[in-house]
Amino acid sequence: MILKKIWYNSVKLFLRISLNFYAKEIKIIGRKNIPKKGAILFAINHPNALMDPLFVTTFNPRENHFLVRADVFKKPLIKKALASLNLMPIYRIRDGRKQLSNNEEIFNKCFNILAKEQTLIIFPQGGHSRDRNIKPLSKGFTRIVFGALEQNKNLEISVIPTGITYQNSSTYPSKVCVQFGKPINSRNIYDNNEKAKAINILKEQVSHQLKKLTVHIPDDEKYKETLQKLNAANVDFTDVESVNKMIQKQVFPEPINKKQNYLKPLFYLILANSIIPYFIWKKFSKNIGEIEFVDTLKYGINVVTFPLFYILQAFIISYFTPSKYAIIYLFASVLLVYSYTKLAPVNAEK
Repeated sequence: MILKKIWYNSVKLFLRISLNFYAKEIKIIGRKNIPKKGAILFAINHPNALMDPLFVTTFNPRENHFLVRADVFKKPLIKKALASLNLMPIYRIRDGRKQLSNNEEIFNKCFNILAKEQTLIIFPQGGHSRDRNIKPLSKGFTRIVFGALEQNKNLEISVIPTGITYQNSSTYPSKVCVQFGKPINSRNIYDNNEKAKAINILKEQVSHQLKKLTVHIPDDEKYKETLQKLNAANVDFTDVESVNKMIQKQVFPEPINKKQNYLKPLFYLILANSIIPYFIWKKFSKNIGEIEFVDTLKYGINVVTFPLFYILQAFIISYFTPSKYAIIYLFASVLLVYSYTKLAPVNAEK
C-alpha cells in the first residue's frame, strides 16, 4: 500500500511538471470547493480524451480513481500501468454486448471506493466531444452514486461538477482551464425523492453547473455562427465566465487577426534537436482514429521520448567532450522547450 502511494504520488508529480511543458497556462479555479475528507464523485465534461482526467487529478489535492473507456486497456502492459494509477475500464455497447456484463464488477468497485470515502472521476456525458457545449448526461453516474448510498446508509457523497476548457485542442502549446464547481449533496437528493425523480434532479444540477464551468454554446441553429464569431474574435476561451456572457447576450468582439508567432525559429530549433521523437510521433499519428485522441497520443509519446532522447544525446556528448558540456546541453534543451511553451502565442481555432 505504501509503495503504491509513493508510485502514485511520484507519477502525479511527474505529470504536474510535464503538463507545464504542454500548456502555456493552466488555470485552476475552485480548488477550495474540494473537501479534504469524505467521498467525492467528480463529474467532468470530456473534450480531449485522456488529457481531461490528467489535468483534473494532477491539480487536485485528493487521490483519485477513474472510469475510462475499456478499449484503452487492450494491451496487457498498458492495462497494468493504468490499473496501478487507479484507472478502471468501463464498457460500452460498441465494445460488444457480452462485455457489458463486466460493468457490474466495475460498479461494485466504485461502490467500495466511495464507501471508503475516496474519490472517483466520471464523464457523465458518456463520451468525448470537441463541441463547445454540454451534451445531455447519461444516468450511469447516478447509478453509481445512488447505488453506493443505498448500500451504505450513513455514507455522504459530494458530487462536484468539474469543467475543463481548452483554448485550442490539438495545438501546441495549449491553454487550459479547470473549474471545480460547488459540491452537490447527493444524500439529500436521494433521501427526499423517489429514485426516478432523484436521478433527474442530480443530472439537472450537474448539467446546470457544467454549463457555467466550461464554455457552453447551446446546440441549436446558432451554434456554428456563434462559434465562428468567437473564433474570429480570437477570444480567450479559458476565460470561461466572460465568454459565456458573450454567448448569452449574443454580443461579440470585432474580428481580429490571429497573433503572429515570432518564436517560430525557436520551434524549428527544438524540432531539429528532437528529430527522432518527432518522427516517432509522426509514425504513430497516422493511426489515430479519433481527433480527440491527438493530444493524448502526442503528449504520451513526447513525455517519454523527449527526455530519453535528450539524455541519450547528452551521454554521447559527454563521451567526446568534458561532462560539463553535456550537462549544459541537457539543461539548454529543456529550457528551450519550456521557454517556447510559455512564450508562444495561443490562438483560437480558425
